[in-house]
Amino acid sequence: MKKYDHIVVGSGISGLTMSLLLAMSGNKVLLIEKSPIIGGSLTRFNKRGIPFDTGFHFTGGFHEGGILSDILTLLGLRDSIEPIFLPNSSQNQFIFESHGKRFEHPCGIENIKNSFKGYFPAETSAIDRYFEKVQSVCNRTPSLNLRENAIGPPNLEEDYISLDTVLRKLTPNELLRGLFSGYAMCYGVRPDEISFANHSRMVLSFYESIAFVKDGGDAFVRAFTEKFKDYDIDISCSTYITELADIRDNKVGRFVLNTGEEVLSDACVFTIHPKDILGLLPEKNYSKAFAHRISAFEPSLGLFSAFATFKPGSIDQNPDASIVSIFPDADVNNLLDPAYNGVPALVVVKSPNLGNGGTGKGICIVEPSFGEHVSNWIDSKRGNRPEEYLTYKHNRVEAIKEHLFSVFPEFRETLDFIDAGSMLTFKDYLCSPDGSAYGVKQKMGQFNLIGKLPLHNLFAAGQSSLLPGIIGAMMSSLIVGRAIVGKEHYGKILDGTLCH
Repeated sequence: MKKYDHIVVGSGISGLTMSLLLAMSGNKVLLIEKSPIIGGSLTRFNKRGIPFDTGFHFTGGFHEGGILSDILTLLGLRDSIEPIFLPNSSQNQFIFESHGKRFEHPCGIENIKNSFKGYFPAETSAIDRYFEKVQSVCNRTPSLNLRENAIGPPNLEEDYISLDTVLRKLTPNELLRGLFSGYAMCYGVRPDEISFANHSRMVLSFYESIAFVKDGGDAFVRAFTEKFKDYDIDISCSTYITELADIRDNKVGRFVLNTGEEVLSDACVFTIHPKDILGLLPEKNYSKAFAHRISAFEPSLGLFSAFATFKPGSIDQNPDASIVSIFPDADVNNLLDPAYNGVPALVVVKSPNLGNGGTGKGICIVEPSFGEHVSNWIDSKRGNRPEEYLTYKHNRVEAIKEHLFSVFPEFRETLDFIDAGSMLTFKDYLCSPDGSAYGVKQKMGQFNLIGKLPLHNLFAAGQSSLLPGIIGAMMSSLIVGRAIVGKEHYGKILDGTLCH
């Protein structure tokens, strides 16, 4: 049997981060992935030779001193990944159809405040107080300052107050509240369910800067893969754990894989969905309360995605509009409610600097989706879905087209729609139990699964553990990884990168 210091399960951004961090501390690591390739939702797919993003589209925190920039510097990857910033306010737009209003959303908090005050001159005090509150939460969250060797999950008063409660106290203006909570589409939780603290931690990086990445999520996968060559990391795809064996003193001795291979390891870190972790643990090794806690986690929203490109010879008449969020209703609680029966929100993501009028480049159009939408076919398999499902997909694509064309009539003649993906598509390709876009729903006051599990050499990390998105997933691995390697080893990595 092969012997490793650590096994990491799941090769999304959290698993990649965890594997590299553990290896940088001198450990021999086995990274296993259930899919045929590593990368999870970072990976792109190609249709007609055009690359399309699946789960990763754009991010914040890439500016100098930003949290993502610091994480990549810590891991020795910053120079391997090229951000494409959105410096112009017109590149990020929010449209509220119910009010007939379009807002440009610049980067930089002072720029945003000035812009918003121009749109809402009677709300200057509310705007100032909102951003003061966001910055205060983030300043008091140790994990958002990597240069301090004191990261860990925070516990603030704002962790027990909903975003919706804070916004309603700040202003009666429904439109301004909608603009403040518009980035809820990037973490998939209603404003009346997420804490103001977690909202703040999620959105601050978007306020400071927004960037696409050259070659999308594939650039991250490529950078990690190249960096792994410097360390003792083995990768095994189409592989997963089927049994935790030789359990003594609440520790696993052997890990049995689906390949028939058995592996010895001092510890194992799961970056997969909490319900998949629960399914591996022997019942005698956890309490009913633990099982109930995991079973009570709700999925975040999913996404129905339509993928398009510009037809040959056509010209993009809105070249600056890289991210356009189209909200039929200013109340984001409604738009993210599974019971909502109105026209869904749309987010149109079109990478900047396309050239040639955008010809040959992918455009992603996503709208919120929920498990109820695909529950009739949840047990069907990819490539063998019933006709009713195919009709469902066709109807949703046609509805997306008409909604999009009502806002951008010129797209009717210039866009070519070439593929679509439902929550079941995400479920199959990303090995997700429910196809949700952001793991478990990060509800206010929720006790997430992070760190040590009931078997003491097993650990949990990933976007379901801390915060959704690339930054939250990577941060969870830094928090758990630091606990595993110890403050001293982690400090040496800090001293050699961020604090030199």
